Amino acid sequence: MKTVVCPGSFDPITNGHLDIIQRASGIFDRVIVLVAANQEKHNFFTVQERVEMIRRVAEETGLSNVEVDSDSGLLVNYIQRVGAAAIVKGLRAVSDFEYEFQMSLTNHKLLPECETIFFTTSSRNMYLSSSIVRQVGQLGGDITGFVPPCVYEQIHKKLTTGQSQG
Repeated sequence: MKTVVCPGSFDPITNGHLDIIQRASGIFDRVIVLVAANQEKHNFFTVQERVEMIRRVAEETGLSNVEVDSDSGLLVNYIQRVGAAAIVKGLRAVSDFEYEFQMSLTNHKLLPECETIFFTTSSRNMYLSSSIVRQVGQLGGDITGFVPPCVYEQIHKKLTTGQSQG
């Protein structure tokens, strides 16, 4: 069974993230979406909220081979622990490639059997990022086309109650 890990902050998960996850789930037996628990970042959603949102999205889109987890340690240690064959990352632009290529080389140096597979984003999602979604949403823009419906509900709820982690 081939397992891959799709890591990220997913704050929140966007339709671009979902596209990469769906494509990976069609190729690999098991996809673990790993929410990065970075205490130094000021996140809009808590780690647990992000994990629950992604689980709900996976369930609603019928991705039965997708699991969701969180971790605050080195990615290569997590990869070893779960026995994953590779890391899956999405690329939107050249700027993504530079950073992700550096991370890929670092991970490979730390764990030589660790491979990174890059999926290019679809053209309809190449402008999307979690920070763009948050910014547009916070300024009152329509983000319904940027995120899955259940995620939109969570963002709308958080914006109207003012409960971001900020």
